[in-house]
Amino acid sequence: MANKRVLVSDPISELGVELLNAHPDITADFKTGLSPAELIAIIGDYDALVVRSQTKVTPEVLAAAKKLKAVGRAGVGVDNIDRDAANAHGVIVMNTPTGNTISTAEHAFTLMLSCARNIAPAHAEVLKGNFAAARKAYQGIELNTKRLAVIGMGRIGAEFAKRAQAFNMIIVAYDPFLTQARADQLKVELAATPEAALTGADVVTLHVPMTDETKHILNAERLALMNKGAIVVNCARGGLIDEPALKAAIESGHIAGCALDVFEDEPPAADHILFGLNKHVAFTPHLGASTNEAQENVGIQVAEQIRDFLATGEIRNAINMPSLDAAAFAAIGPYLDLAAALGKLLAKLGPENPDSLRVSYHGPLADKDTALVSRTALMALLESARNDGQVNIVNAPAVAKEMGIDLVESTIHANTEYSELLVAELRKGDIRYRVSGTIIGKSPRIVELDRLYVDTNISGHFLIVRNDDRPGIVGAVGTALGAAQVNIANLSLARNKTEGNALSIIEVDSPLPNDLMELIRAIPGVLSATGITL
Repeated sequence: MANKRVLVSDPISELGVELLNAHPDITADFKTGLSPAELIAIIGDYDALVVRSQTKVTPEVLAAAKKLKAVGRAGVGVDNIDRDAANAHGVIVMNTPTGNTISTAEHAFTLMLSCARNIAPAHAEVLKGNFAAARKAYQGIELNTKRLAVIGMGRIGAEFAKRAQAFNMIIVAYDPFLTQARADQLKVELAATPEAALTGADVVTLHVPMTDETKHILNAERLALMNKGAIVVNCARGGLIDEPALKAAIESGHIAGCALDVFEDEPPAADHILFGLNKHVAFTPHLGASTNEAQENVGIQVAEQIRDFLATGEIRNAINMPSLDAAAFAAIGPYLDLAAALGKLLAKLGPENPDSLRVSYHGPLADKDTALVSRTALMALLESARNDGQVNIVNAPAVAKEMGIDLVESTIHANTEYSELLVAELRKGDIRYRVSGTIIGKSPRIVELDRLYVDTNISGHFLIVRNDDRPGIVGAVGTALGAAQVNIANLSLARNKTEGNALSIIEVDSPLPNDLMELIRAIPGVLSATGITL
Protein backbone atom coordinates (compact mmCIF):
# COMPACT_ATOMS: atom_id res chain seq x y z
CA MET A 1 0.00 0.00 0.00
CA ALA A 2 1.39 3.40 -1.02
CA ASN A 3 1.81 5.92 1.77
CA LYS A 4 -1.26 8.11 2.22
CA ARG A 5 -1.05 11.70 3.45
CA VAL A 6 -3.64 13.39 5.66
CA LEU A 7 -3.83 17.13 6.31
CA VAL A 8 -5.32 18.14 9.67
CA SER A 9 -6.10 21.83 9.16
CA ASP A 10 -8.12 22.56 12.32
CA PRO A 11 -7.33 21.72 15.95
CA ILE A 12 -8.43 18.22 17.00
CA SER A 13 -7.42 15.94 19.83
CA GLU A 14 -3.71 15.14 19.81
CA LEU A 15 -4.68 11.51 20.25
CA GLY A 16 -6.44 11.69 16.87
CA VAL A 17 -3.31 12.91 15.09
CA GLU A 18 -1.23 10.29 16.90
CA LEU A 19 -3.72 7.60 15.85
CA LEU A 20 -3.32 8.54 12.19
CA ASN A 21 0.46 8.60 12.35
CA ALA A 22 0.53 5.25 14.15
CA HIS A 23 -0.58 3.53 10.95
CA PRO A 24 2.51 2.48 8.95
CA ASP A 25 1.05 3.62 5.63
CA ILE A 26 -0.41 6.97 6.73
CA THR A 27 1.32 10.28 7.45
CA ALA A 28 -0.66 13.09 9.09
CA ASP A 29 0.46 16.73 8.93
CA PHE A 30 -0.98 19.12 11.53
CA LYS A 31 -1.16 22.59 9.95
CA THR A 32 -3.77 24.93 11.41
CA GLY A 33 -4.56 28.56 10.67
CA LEU A 34 -4.00 28.23 6.92
CA SER A 35 -5.36 31.00 4.73
CA PRO A 36 -7.54 29.92 1.78
CA ALA A 37 -4.64 30.56 -0.60
CA GLU A 38 -2.22 28.57 1.58
CA LEU A 39 -4.66 25.65 1.75
CA ILE A 40 -5.17 25.65 -2.02
CA ALA A 41 -1.39 25.71 -2.56
CA ILE A 42 -0.76 22.49 -0.60
CA ILE A 43 -3.99 20.47 -0.73
CA GLY A 44 -2.98 18.75 -3.96
CA ASP A 45 -0.45 16.65 -2.02
CA TYR A 46 -3.01 15.05 0.30
CA ASP A 47 -5.31 12.04 0.12
CA ALA A 48 -7.56 13.17 2.98
CA LEU A 49 -8.40 16.35 4.88
CA VAL A 50 -9.57 16.63 8.50
CA VAL A 51 -11.36 19.84 9.55
CA ARG A 52 -13.56 21.28 12.24
CA SER A 53 -15.59 24.43 11.50
CA GLN A 54 -12.79 26.91 10.79
CA THR A 55 -11.49 25.55 7.47
CA LYS A 56 -13.77 26.29 4.53
CA VAL A 57 -13.70 23.45 1.99
CA THR A 58 -14.75 25.47 -1.05
CA PRO A 59 -15.10 24.51 -4.72
CA GLU A 60 -11.71 26.15 -5.29
CA VAL A 61 -10.09 23.98 -2.62
CA LEU A 62 -11.67 20.82 -4.02
CA ALA A 63 -10.63 21.71 -7.58
CA ALA A 64 -7.02 21.97 -6.42
CA ALA A 65 -7.22 18.71 -4.43
CA LYS A 66 -6.31 16.34 -7.25
CA LYS A 67 -5.56 13.38 -4.95
CA LEU A 68 -8.21 14.03 -2.30
CA LYS A 69 -10.49 11.09 -1.56
CA ALA A 70 -12.13 12.10 1.72
CA VAL A 71 -12.88 15.04 4.01
CA GLY A 72 -13.49 14.22 7.67
CA ARG A 73 -15.39 16.73 9.82
CA ALA A 74 -14.70 16.47 13.55
CA GLY A 75 -18.25 17.33 14.54
CA VAL A 76 -21.77 17.07 13.17
CA GLY A 77 -22.35 20.14 11.00
CA VAL A 78 -20.81 20.26 7.53
CA ASP A 79 -21.88 23.80 6.60
CA ASN A 80 -18.23 24.65 5.86
CA ILE A 81 -17.89 21.92 3.23
CA ASP A 82 -19.32 22.45 -0.25
CA ARG A 83 -21.14 19.16 -0.74
CA ASP A 84 -22.01 19.71 -4.41
CA ALA A 85 -18.36 20.34 -5.24
CA ALA A 86 -17.30 17.33 -3.16
CA ASN A 87 -19.75 15.15 -5.09
CA ALA A 88 -18.55 16.51 -8.42
CA HIS A 89 -14.92 15.74 -7.55
CA GLY A 90 -15.73 12.33 -6.10
CA VAL A 91 -14.71 13.21 -2.55
CA ILE A 92 -16.40 11.40 0.34
CA VAL A 93 -17.52 13.69 3.17
CA MET A 94 -17.74 12.12 6.63
CA ASN A 95 -18.80 13.64 9.94
CA THR A 96 -18.80 12.37 13.53
CA PRO A 97 -22.43 12.44 14.61
CA THR A 98 -22.02 10.50 17.85
CA GLY A 99 -18.90 12.04 19.36
CA ASN A 100 -20.60 15.09 20.88
CA THR A 101 -24.14 13.74 21.29
CA ILE A 102 -24.21 13.68 25.08
CA SER A 103 -22.42 17.02 25.47
CA THR A 104 -24.83 18.79 23.13
CA ALA A 105 -27.91 17.21 24.68
CA GLU A 106 -26.72 18.15 28.18
CA HIS A 107 -26.00 21.72 27.09
CA ALA A 108 -29.42 22.13 25.47
CA PHE A 109 -31.06 20.76 28.61
CA THR A 110 -29.02 23.13 30.76
CA LEU A 111 -30.16 26.05 28.60
CA MET A 112 -33.79 25.03 29.06
CA LEU A 113 -33.42 24.89 32.83
CA SER A 114 -31.51 28.18 32.93
CA CYS A 115 -34.17 29.89 30.84
CA ALA A 116 -37.06 28.51 32.89
CA ARG A 117 -35.50 29.63 36.19
CA ASN A 118 -33.88 32.88 35.02
CA ILE A 119 -30.41 31.70 36.07
CA ALA A 120 -28.39 34.03 33.83
CA PRO A 121 -30.16 37.37 34.58
CA ALA A 122 -30.53 36.52 38.28
CA HIS A 123 -26.82 35.70 38.48
CA ALA A 124 -25.95 39.06 36.90
CA GLU A 125 -28.16 40.95 39.39
CA VAL A 126 -26.62 39.15 42.38
CA LEU A 127 -23.16 40.20 41.21
CA LYS A 128 -24.41 43.79 41.03
CA GLY A 129 -25.53 43.64 44.67
CA ASN A 130 -29.25 43.50 43.84
CA PHE A 131 -29.96 40.32 45.79
CA ALA A 132 -33.34 41.25 47.26
CA ALA A 133 -34.64 42.87 44.09
CA ALA A 134 -33.57 39.92 41.97
CA ARG A 135 -35.31 37.52 44.34
CA LYS A 136 -38.61 39.34 43.77
CA ALA A 137 -38.16 39.93 40.05
CA TYR A 138 -37.17 36.52 38.75
CA GLN A 139 -40.02 34.12 39.34
CA GLY A 140 -39.41 30.90 37.38
CA ILE A 141 -41.36 28.32 35.42
CA GLU A 142 -41.72 24.74 36.65
CA LEU A 143 -41.10 22.08 33.99
CA ASN A 144 -42.99 19.26 35.69
CA THR A 145 -45.87 18.02 33.42
CA LYS A 146 -45.10 20.69 30.80
CA ARG A 147 -45.52 19.70 27.14
CA LEU A 148 -42.17 19.53 25.31
CA ALA A 149 -41.94 19.61 21.50
CA VAL A 150 -38.74 18.04 20.16
CA ILE A 151 -38.17 19.03 16.53
CA GLY A 152 -35.62 16.55 15.20
CA MET A 153 -35.50 13.16 16.94
CA GLY A 154 -32.02 12.02 16.01
CA ARG A 155 -29.37 11.06 18.53
CA ILE A 156 -29.29 14.43 20.31
CA GLY A 157 -33.05 14.90 20.31
CA ALA A 158 -33.50 11.40 21.72
CA GLU A 159 -30.99 12.06 24.51
CA PHE A 160 -32.75 15.35 25.35
CA ALA A 161 -36.07 13.50 25.51
CA LYS A 162 -34.66 10.91 27.94
CA ARG A 163 -33.65 13.65 30.33
CA ALA A 164 -36.98 15.43 29.96
CA GLN A 165 -38.78 12.22 30.91
CA ALA A 166 -36.89 12.25 34.21
CA PHE A 167 -38.40 15.71 34.80
CA ASN A 168 -41.90 14.29 34.17
CA MET A 169 -42.41 16.31 30.98
CA ILE A 170 -44.89 15.22 28.30
CA ILE A 171 -42.95 14.78 25.06
CA VAL A 172 -44.16 15.05 21.46
CA ALA A 173 -41.64 14.68 18.65
CA TYR A 174 -41.53 15.60 14.98
CA ASP A 175 -38.97 14.07 12.64
CA PRO A 176 -39.70 13.05 9.03
CA PHE A 177 -37.71 9.84 9.59
CA LEU A 178 -39.21 8.91 12.96
CA THR A 179 -41.40 5.80 12.76
CA GLN A 180 -44.21 4.94 15.10
CA ALA A 181 -42.25 1.91 16.32
CA ARG A 182 -39.23 4.08 17.17
CA ALA A 183 -41.46 6.69 18.85
CA ASP A 184 -43.02 3.96 20.98
CA GLN A 185 -39.55 2.72 21.90
CA LEU A 186 -38.54 6.23 22.97
CA LYS A 187 -41.85 6.68 24.81
CA VAL A 188 -42.76 9.87 22.96
CA GLU A 189 -45.84 10.97 21.07
CA LEU A 190 -45.27 11.06 17.30
CA ALA A 191 -46.37 14.22 15.45
CA ALA A 192 -46.94 14.12 11.71
CA THR A 193 -45.92 17.77 11.15
CA PRO A 194 -44.02 20.52 12.96
CA GLU A 195 -47.35 22.27 13.48
CA ALA A 196 -48.78 19.21 15.22
CA ALA A 197 -45.79 19.04 17.55
CA LEU A 198 -45.86 22.75 18.41
CA THR A 199 -49.59 23.10 19.01
CA GLY A 200 -50.07 23.43 22.76
CA ALA A 201 -46.35 23.06 23.53
CA ASP A 202 -44.81 24.78 26.56
CA VAL A 203 -41.21 24.24 25.44
CA VAL A 204 -39.65 23.59 22.04
CA THR A 205 -36.11 22.34 21.46
CA LEU A 206 -34.61 22.18 17.97
CA HIS A 207 -32.30 19.38 16.82
CA VAL A 208 -32.31 19.46 13.02
CA PRO A 209 -29.62 20.38 10.46
CA MET A 210 -29.64 23.72 8.66
CA THR A 211 -31.02 23.20 5.15
CA ASP A 212 -33.24 25.10 2.73
CA GLU A 213 -36.19 23.12 4.14
CA THR A 214 -35.39 23.83 7.81
CA LYS A 215 -34.42 27.50 7.53
CA HIS A 216 -36.75 29.45 9.84
CA ILE A 217 -38.59 26.25 10.71
CA LEU A 218 -39.67 28.19 13.79
CA ASN A 219 -41.44 31.24 12.38
CA ALA A 220 -44.18 33.58 13.56
CA GLU A 221 -47.01 31.25 12.54
CA ARG A 222 -45.54 28.27 14.37
CA LEU A 223 -44.60 30.28 17.45
CA ALA A 224 -48.24 31.32 17.67
CA LEU A 225 -49.26 27.66 17.99
CA MET A 226 -47.39 27.28 21.28
CA ASN A 227 -48.95 27.93 24.66
CA LYS A 228 -48.74 31.40 26.18
CA GLY A 229 -45.59 31.63 28.29
CA ALA A 230 -43.69 29.00 26.28
CA ILE A 231 -39.88 28.73 26.04
CA VAL A 232 -37.74 28.30 22.89
CA VAL A 233 -34.43 26.39 23.01
CA ASN A 234 -31.95 26.13 20.13
CA CYS A 235 -28.63 24.34 20.49
CA ALA A 236 -28.53 23.06 16.89
CA ARG A 237 -27.96 25.60 14.11
CA GLY A 238 -28.47 29.33 13.72
CA GLY A 239 -31.08 30.20 11.12
CA LEU A 240 -33.59 27.61 12.31
CA ILE A 241 -35.40 30.44 14.12
CA ASP A 242 -36.80 33.59 12.56
CA GLU A 243 -35.16 35.84 15.18
CA PRO A 244 -37.27 39.00 14.55
CA ALA A 245 -40.42 36.86 14.81
CA LEU A 246 -39.16 35.37 18.08
CA LYS A 247 -38.46 38.84 19.49
CA ALA A 248 -41.94 40.01 18.53
CA ALA A 249 -43.53 36.95 20.16
CA ILE A 250 -41.59 37.58 23.38
CA GLU A 251 -42.42 41.29 23.46
CA SER A 252 -46.11 40.48 22.95
CA GLY A 253 -45.98 38.20 25.97
CA HIS A 254 -46.99 35.08 24.05
CA ILE A 255 -43.49 33.53 24.35
CA ALA A 256 -41.86 33.86 27.77
CA GLY A 257 -38.25 33.69 26.58
CA CYS A 258 -35.52 31.84 24.79
CA ALA A 259 -32.27 29.95 25.38
CA LEU A 260 -29.88 30.04 22.43
CA ASP A 261 -26.44 28.60 21.83
CA VAL A 262 -26.46 29.44 18.10
CA PHE A 263 -27.44 32.48 16.04
CA GLU A 264 -28.27 33.18 12.43
CA ASP A 265 -25.16 35.35 12.13
CA GLU A 266 -22.18 34.35 14.24
CA PRO A 267 -20.70 35.95 16.11
CA PRO A 268 -23.88 37.93 16.85
CA ALA A 269 -23.62 41.70 17.04
CA ALA A 270 -23.43 43.30 20.46
CA ASP A 271 -26.79 44.96 19.78
CA HIS A 272 -28.48 41.73 18.64
CA ILE A 273 -32.25 42.15 18.78
CA LEU A 274 -32.67 39.48 21.47
CA PHE A 275 -29.95 40.70 23.82
CA GLY A 276 -32.11 43.45 25.32
CA LEU A 277 -34.42 40.92 26.99
CA ASN A 278 -33.99 40.62 30.75
CA LYS A 279 -36.18 37.68 31.78
CA HIS A 280 -36.25 34.00 30.80
CA VAL A 281 -33.17 34.26 28.61
CA ALA A 282 -29.92 32.30 28.39
CA PHE A 283 -27.28 32.86 25.71
CA THR A 284 -24.04 30.93 25.15
CA PRO A 285 -21.41 31.22 22.37
CA HIS A 286 -21.91 27.95 20.44
CA LEU A 287 -20.76 25.75 23.32
CA GLY A 288 -22.90 22.67 22.62
CA ALA A 289 -19.96 20.38 21.87
CA SER A 290 -17.44 22.25 23.99
CA THR A 291 -16.59 19.72 26.66
CA ASN A 292 -13.29 17.97 27.17
CA GLU A 293 -14.96 14.64 26.52
CA ALA A 294 -16.68 15.71 23.29
CA GLN A 295 -13.57 17.31 21.82
CA GLU A 296 -11.56 14.19 22.58
CA ASN A 297 -14.28 11.91 21.19
CA VAL A 298 -14.82 13.68 17.86
CA GLY A 299 -11.07 14.03 17.25
CA ILE A 300 -10.46 10.34 17.83
CA GLN A 301 -13.58 9.31 15.91
CA VAL A 302 -12.76 11.31 12.78
CA ALA A 303 -9.17 10.01 12.84
CA GLU A 304 -10.41 6.42 13.08
CA GLN A 305 -12.83 6.94 10.20
CA ILE A 306 -10.20 8.49 7.92
CA ARG A 307 -7.63 5.83 8.87
CA ASP A 308 -10.01 2.95 8.18
CA PHE A 309 -11.16 4.45 4.89
CA LEU A 310 -7.62 4.95 3.60
CA ALA A 311 -6.43 1.57 4.88
CA THR A 312 -9.36 -0.73 4.05
CA GLY A 313 -12.00 1.27 2.18
CA GLU A 314 -14.44 1.05 5.11
CA ILE A 315 -16.86 3.98 5.06
CA ARG A 316 -18.61 5.24 8.22
CA ASN A 317 -20.81 8.29 8.73
CA ALA A 318 -20.54 9.49 5.14
CA ILE A 319 -23.09 12.17 4.27
CA ASN A 320 -22.82 11.95 0.47
CA MET A 321 -22.85 8.19 -0.07
CA PRO A 322 -23.92 4.99 1.71
CA SER A 323 -21.86 4.12 4.76
CA LEU A 324 -20.58 0.62 5.45
CA ASP A 325 -18.98 -0.61 8.62
CA ALA A 326 -16.85 -3.75 8.68
CA ALA A 327 -19.78 -6.08 9.41
CA ALA A 328 -22.02 -4.60 6.71
CA PHE A 329 -19.16 -4.64 4.20
CA ALA A 330 -18.52 -8.32 4.92
CA ALA A 331 -22.21 -9.06 4.31
CA ILE A 332 -22.50 -7.37 0.91
CA GLY A 333 -18.83 -7.22 -0.17
CA PRO A 334 -19.02 -10.17 -2.62
CA TYR A 335 -21.95 -8.50 -4.37
CA LEU A 336 -19.99 -5.33 -5.10
CA ASP A 337 -17.79 -7.08 -7.69
CA LEU A 338 -20.87 -8.79 -9.11
CA ALA A 339 -22.71 -5.46 -9.39
CA ALA A 340 -19.75 -3.92 -11.21
CA ALA A 341 -19.75 -6.79 -13.71
CA LEU A 342 -23.48 -6.45 -14.34
CA GLY A 343 -23.11 -2.70 -14.88
CA LYS A 344 -20.34 -3.24 -17.45
CA LEU A 345 -22.43 -5.85 -19.26
CA LEU A 346 -25.39 -3.49 -19.50
CA ALA A 347 -23.18 -0.74 -20.90
CA LYS A 348 -22.20 -3.05 -23.76
CA LEU A 349 -25.40 -5.01 -24.32
CA GLY A 350 -28.22 -2.72 -23.18
CA PRO A 351 -29.95 0.11 -25.04
CA GLU A 352 -28.03 3.32 -25.71
CA ASN A 353 -29.10 6.56 -23.99
CA PRO A 354 -31.21 4.72 -21.38
CA ASP A 355 -33.89 6.25 -19.19
CA SER A 356 -33.24 4.22 -16.06
CA LEU A 357 -31.27 1.52 -14.31
CA ARG A 358 -33.34 -0.75 -12.08
CA VAL A 359 -31.49 -2.85 -9.51
CA SER A 360 -33.51 -5.58 -7.79
CA TYR A 361 -32.64 -7.78 -4.84
CA HIS A 362 -34.23 -11.21 -4.40
CA GLY A 363 -34.25 -13.53 -1.42
CA PRO A 364 -32.37 -12.83 1.85
CA LEU A 365 -30.21 -10.34 -0.06
CA ALA A 366 -33.24 -8.03 -0.02
CA ASP A 367 -32.88 -7.67 3.76
CA LYS A 368 -29.28 -6.43 3.61
CA ASP A 369 -28.06 -2.83 3.34
CA THR A 370 -27.58 -2.79 -0.43
CA ALA A 371 -27.40 0.93 -1.25
CA LEU A 372 -23.69 0.68 -2.09
CA VAL A 373 -24.32 -2.33 -4.33
CA SER A 374 -26.79 -0.31 -6.42
CA ARG A 375 -24.38 2.60 -6.63
CA THR A 376 -21.57 0.27 -7.72
CA ALA A 377 -23.69 -1.08 -10.58
CA LEU A 378 -24.54 2.48 -11.63
CA MET A 379 -20.89 3.57 -11.46
CA ALA A 380 -19.75 0.63 -13.60
CA LEU A 381 -22.47 1.35 -16.17
CA LEU A 382 -21.55 5.03 -16.46
CA GLU A 383 -17.81 4.36 -16.35
CA SER A 384 -18.08 1.94 -19.27
CA ALA A 385 -20.45 4.15 -21.24
CA ARG A 386 -18.45 7.39 -20.84
CA ASN A 387 -14.90 6.00 -20.61
CA ASP A 388 -13.56 9.39 -19.47
CA GLY A 389 -12.27 8.42 -16.03
CA GLN A 390 -14.50 11.02 -14.37
CA VAL A 391 -17.09 8.73 -12.76
CA ASN A 392 -16.64 7.30 -9.27
CA ILE A 393 -18.68 5.85 -6.44
CA VAL A 394 -19.39 9.29 -4.97
CA ASN A 395 -20.45 11.27 -8.01
CA ALA A 396 -22.19 8.47 -9.95
CA PRO A 397 -25.74 9.57 -8.94
CA ALA A 398 -25.01 13.18 -9.92
CA VAL A 399 -23.52 12.08 -13.27
CA ALA A 400 -26.54 9.84 -13.90
CA LYS A 401 -28.90 12.73 -13.18
CA GLU A 402 -27.04 14.91 -15.69
CA MET A 403 -27.43 12.13 -18.27
CA GLY A 404 -31.15 11.73 -17.53
CA ILE A 405 -30.78 8.24 -16.02
CA ASP A 406 -32.87 7.34 -12.97
CA LEU A 407 -31.60 4.78 -10.45
CA VAL A 408 -34.47 2.63 -9.20
CA GLU A 409 -34.06 0.03 -6.44
CA SER A 410 -36.47 -2.72 -5.43
CA THR A 411 -36.52 -5.66 -3.03
CA ILE A 412 -38.37 -8.88 -3.84
CA HIS A 413 -38.81 -11.65 -1.29
CA ALA A 414 -40.37 -14.17 -3.68
CA ASN A 415 -38.47 -17.40 -4.40
CA THR A 416 -36.18 -17.60 -7.42
CA GLU A 417 -34.03 -20.35 -8.91
CA TYR A 418 -31.28 -19.13 -6.59
CA SER A 419 -31.35 -18.45 -2.86
CA GLU A 420 -30.19 -14.87 -3.55
CA LEU A 421 -30.28 -13.01 -6.84
CA LEU A 422 -29.06 -9.60 -7.97
CA VAL A 423 -30.82 -8.28 -11.08
CA ALA A 424 -29.84 -5.17 -13.05
CA GLU A 425 -32.07 -3.95 -15.86
CA LEU A 426 -31.46 -1.09 -18.27
CA ARG A 427 -34.51 0.59 -19.76
CA LYS A 428 -35.20 2.95 -22.62
CA GLY A 429 -38.88 3.47 -23.18
CA ASP A 430 -40.31 0.00 -23.80
CA ILE A 431 -36.88 -1.52 -24.47
CA ARG A 432 -35.46 -3.50 -21.57
CA TYR A 433 -32.28 -5.54 -21.16
CA ARG A 434 -31.56 -7.37 -17.92
CA VAL A 435 -28.66 -9.31 -16.48
CA SER A 436 -28.51 -11.25 -13.23
CA GLY A 437 -25.96 -12.77 -10.91
CA THR A 438 -25.62 -14.63 -7.65
CA ILE A 439 -23.03 -16.05 -5.27
CA ILE A 440 -22.49 -19.81 -5.62
CA GLY A 441 -20.43 -20.98 -2.68
CA LYS A 442 -18.02 -18.07 -2.43
CA SER A 443 -17.89 -17.41 -6.17
CA PRO A 444 -19.86 -14.59 -7.83
CA ARG A 445 -21.44 -15.84 -11.08
CA ILE A 446 -23.38 -14.28 -13.93
CA VAL A 447 -26.46 -16.46 -14.38
CA GLU A 448 -28.72 -14.58 -16.81
CA LEU A 449 -28.40 -12.44 -19.91
CA ASP A 450 -31.61 -11.00 -21.36
CA ARG A 451 -33.72 -13.70 -19.61
CA LEU A 452 -31.59 -16.58 -20.89
CA TYR A 453 -29.95 -18.65 -18.18
CA VAL A 454 -26.17 -18.95 -18.35
CA ASP A 455 -23.30 -19.60 -15.96
CA THR A 456 -20.05 -17.71 -16.29
CA ASN A 457 -17.36 -15.82 -14.41
CA ILE A 458 -17.66 -12.13 -13.53
CA SER A 459 -14.16 -11.23 -14.75
CA GLY A 460 -12.15 -11.97 -17.87
CA HIS A 461 -12.40 -11.52 -21.63
CA PHE A 462 -15.63 -12.68 -23.26
CA LEU A 463 -17.19 -13.14 -26.66
CA ILE A 464 -20.98 -12.97 -26.50
CA VAL A 465 -22.71 -14.36 -29.60
CA ARG A 466 -26.44 -14.30 -30.38
CA ASN A 467 -27.32 -16.63 -33.26
CA ASP A 468 -30.09 -18.60 -34.96
CA ASP A 469 -30.91 -21.76 -33.02
CA ARG A 470 -29.73 -24.35 -35.54
CA PRO A 471 -26.84 -26.81 -35.76
CA GLY A 472 -23.36 -25.81 -36.85
CA ILE A 473 -23.17 -22.16 -35.83
CA VAL A 474 -21.39 -22.65 -32.50
CA GLY A 475 -19.01 -25.02 -34.26
CA ALA A 476 -18.30 -22.39 -36.94
CA VAL A 477 -17.53 -19.81 -34.26
CA GLY A 478 -15.22 -22.29 -32.52
CA THR A 479 -13.48 -23.05 -35.78
CA ALA A 480 -12.87 -19.34 -36.41
CA LEU A 481 -11.40 -18.93 -32.95
CA GLY A 482 -9.21 -22.01 -33.35
CA ALA A 483 -7.90 -20.81 -36.69
CA ALA A 484 -6.92 -17.54 -35.03
CA GLN A 485 -5.11 -19.45 -32.25
CA VAL A 486 -7.61 -18.23 -29.63
CA ASN A 487 -7.98 -20.61 -26.71
CA ILE A 488 -11.44 -21.08 -25.17
CA ALA A 489 -11.31 -21.00 -21.38
CA ASN A 490 -15.02 -21.47 -20.69
CA LEU A 491 -18.25 -21.81 -22.64
CA SER A 492 -21.89 -21.32 -21.59
CA LEU A 493 -24.83 -21.88 -23.92
CA ALA A 494 -28.50 -20.92 -23.69
CA ARG A 495 -31.51 -21.29 -26.04
CA ASN A 496 -34.65 -19.25 -26.59
CA LYS A 497 -36.89 -21.82 -28.23
CA THR A 498 -39.82 -19.44 -28.47
CA GLU A 499 -37.91 -16.94 -30.61
CA GLY A 500 -35.69 -19.51 -32.30
CA ASN A 501 -32.34 -18.07 -31.28
CA ALA A 502 -29.49 -19.00 -28.95
CA LEU A 503 -26.79 -17.34 -26.89
CA SER A 504 -23.15 -18.29 -26.37
CA ILE A 505 -20.82 -16.77 -23.79
CA ILE A 506 -17.28 -17.77 -24.61
CA GLU A 507 -14.46 -16.85 -22.21
CA VAL A 508 -11.11 -16.37 -23.95
CA ASP A 509 -7.61 -15.52 -22.79
CA SER A 510 -7.34 -12.03 -24.33
CA PRO A 511 -9.47 -9.44 -26.14
CA LEU A 512 -10.30 -10.41 -29.72
CA PRO A 513 -8.96 -8.22 -32.55
CA ASN A 514 -11.43 -6.32 -34.71
CA ASP A 515 -10.77 -8.35 -37.85
CA LEU A 516 -11.63 -11.59 -36.01
CA MET A 517 -14.77 -10.01 -34.58
CA GLU A 518 -15.87 -9.02 -38.10
CA LEU A 519 -15.15 -12.54 -39.34
CA ILE A 520 -17.36 -14.03 -36.63
CA ARG A 521 -20.17 -11.55 -37.33
CA ALA A 522 -20.07 -12.62 -40.98
CA ILE A 523 -20.75 -16.29 -40.15
CA PRO A 524 -24.22 -17.21 -41.52
CA GLY A 525 -26.74 -17.37 -38.70
CA VAL A 526 -24.80 -15.09 -36.34
CA LEU A 527 -27.14 -12.26 -35.30
CA SER A 528 -24.65 -10.31 -33.17
CA ALA A 529 -21.20 -10.72 -31.68
CA THR A 530 -19.85 -8.53 -28.88
CA GLY A 531 -16.46 -8.57 -27.21
CA ILE A 532 -16.30 -7.41 -23.61
CA THR A 533 -13.75 -7.34 -20.81
CA LEU A 534 -15.09 -7.53 -17.27
